[in-house]
Amino acid sequence: MAETKNQQETPPAEADLSSPISKALVVLDAIADCAQPPRFVELLNQVPLSRATLHRMLRQLTNEGMLAYDPDQQTYRVGLRLMRLAHSAWANTTLAGTAGDALDALSETVNETIHLAVLDNYQVLYVDKRLPARSVQMYSSPGKIGPAYCTGVGKAMLAYLSDSHLEQAIAAQSFQKHTETTLTTPDALKRNLQDIRESGYAYDAEEHEPTIICIAVPILNRRKEAIGALSVTSTTGLTTLERMTELYGHVLKQTALRIARNAEISMNL
Repeated sequence: MAETKNQQETPPAEADLSSPISKALVVLDAIADCAQPPRFVELLNQVPLSRATLHRMLRQLTNEGMLAYDPDQQTYRVGLRLMRLAHSAWANTTLAGTAGDALDALSETVNETIHLAVLDNYQVLYVDKRLPARSVQMYSSPGKIGPAYCTGVGKAMLAYLSDSHLEQAIAAQSFQKHTETTLTTPDALKRNLQDIRESGYAYDAEEHEPTIICIAVPILNRRKEAIGALSVTSTTGLTTLERMTELYGHVLKQTALRIARNAEISMNL
């Protein structure tokens, strides 16, 4: 049976499924979030659609090339047309399009997992990633949406929101407890964000996934607004957050500055 790559965040409000597009997007999201291509019955248990509606959506999406159906396994996966659209969107993302060289240089320096992310509806959208020779499987991958309140890149960006936008962002968080160290209240998150503003570093101390730790910094434009975030990720079995800050803190901030300058030149941010 297919399982999602990580337990889904509880959405702040139920999606409006009154339109065919909304229903199609619910189906696409469910399939994209599965670690293995799901079967019809598995999808039926995941999406708030009737059997007949789900059949119709799957047939139409497959006919349009947005999904691909494997008749032998009776499973569905993302289709080539959707992958082409996703690649086009990725290539035209300001940071993803201008950060490649900087990420490559950082990867050679630190030899750890690197993430580049932006905020999308107050959630984290991973737009690029670099892996070391030895890597550990984790939740994140380009195009994946993750929570902001319990990830280093997410908190790095939340810390630089205006007061009004921060309140909206906090209201959009589920505060679902993923581990024993997850911040599960708005007050705890606000205190952590103040620490981030003072130090310039955001940390994930196994808050989203057990054993996974990271140090992150915001990518700031000239108005001191976070246009993205950059992180170095490792595991508790290999290092500590203190050691990561000592080894990678300076080069991480310098790389963020380089990416910000490239983005400003490209998009006049």
